[in-house]
Amino acid sequence: MLQSKLIYKTKKEFPKDEDSLNARLLIQGSYIKKESSGVYTFLPLGLKVLSNIENIIREEMNKIDASEILMPALIPKDNLVKTGRWDTFDVLFRLKSQTGNEYSLGATHEEIVTPLISEFISSYKNLPISVYQIQTKFRDEKRAKSGILRGREFRMKDLYSFSKDEKDLDSYYEKALNAYKKVYERLGLLNITYLTYASGGTFSKYSHEFQTVSEVGEDLIYICDKCNVAINDEIIEEQKVCPICGSSNFRKEKAIEVGNIFKLKTKFSEPFSVKYLDEENKENLVYMGCYGIGSSRVMGTIVEVLHDDSGIVWPEEIAPFKYHIIPIGNDEEVLKEANKLYKTYLENGDDVLFDDRDESTGIKLKDADLISATYRIIVSKKTIEQGKFELKKRSEKEAQLISL
Repeated sequence: MLQSKLIYKTKKEFPKDEDSLNARLLIQGSYIKKESSGVYTFLPLGLKVLSNIENIIREEMNKIDASEILMPALIPKDNLVKTGRWDTFDVLFRLKSQTGNEYSLGATHEEIVTPLISEFISSYKNLPISVYQIQTKFRDEKRAKSGILRGREFRMKDLYSFSKDEKDLDSYYEKALNAYKKVYERLGLLNITYLTYASGGTFSKYSHEFQTVSEVGEDLIYICDKCNVAINDEIIEEQKVCPICGSSNFRKEKAIEVGNIFKLKTKFSEPFSVKYLDEENKENLVYMGCYGIGSSRVMGTIVEVLHDDSGIVWPEEIAPFKYHIIPIGNDEEVLKEANKLYKTYLENGDDVLFDDRDESTGIKLKDADLISATYRIIVSKKTIEQGKFELKKRSEKEAQLISL
């Protein structure tokens, strides 16, 4: 892409109305624009990164045989009344149509997916089955804060599994858990992200979270380095030792929750009467699991933990561009070689940004750090004289000269 055609405008300084580092860096680099507290527009750079994150999640969900669907953002009141959550779920955005029908904006989708899947289940032969969506969610947070870590509107992948019994649920749950680990590995977070034993909230007694260690985290976790798992502070009085090795030797850290998984069992299949016929032709309730990753929250977390003094350092798989070509000066030979290189990368199918602007070298290099392509390529009269160009990886300090 030609940089002159990219819709973006970097800022010299951090925005003054943002406290969180992720929002400051994302706004400064022209990834997002703040519309109101907890509500952001994703600009072209931000949307590219978000889409890359969601594509990684999508690929790993597909590998565990989950089918992608898209459910409505409007959830009828009757569905939520049936599970008792219309009156008890305090972060719901509630609204009434011109015809008097009441809805909530989707904060979570158990009340839609459960009756939906009942139409596809009649026998044990139909199970297990799993579906997921990647969608915008809405929650009426009293205090939206921490940039895109906690917003009133956010992106989320929610996966739902349906099994014939608890044993089959456990089997799929383990598959989903391992798929989540693969997601965090590809996002460059696995080495600081821990499977964390936590409260199940309104869903179950216990659940699992994925917590990424960060000084800005709202949660406290107790890490067992021997087993690479953690316990959330909310249950540490009940679970005083590592559930795997029994040790009480923990490392206490702040962390950001980047995913959660629950065994719902029959909590939602019962009110919606989702049943199947087993091998003996007897009716049984379906066992459910739910598995969430906030993709926009993950994006904010990556910014918090992967940055330097010059801006964000995106992991290679999610960077907005693989290559950023910057010609220095207006020498005809420089521009010719830079354009030639640009066309070569385009023909190879690489995601490449070409700085064709008439700007100073300082502005070009500053913007390059903020845009944060994986590789910065500088073509100058000096490098051409050597038959080379300068290649620098964003995550590394030293550049190297590569033959043209």
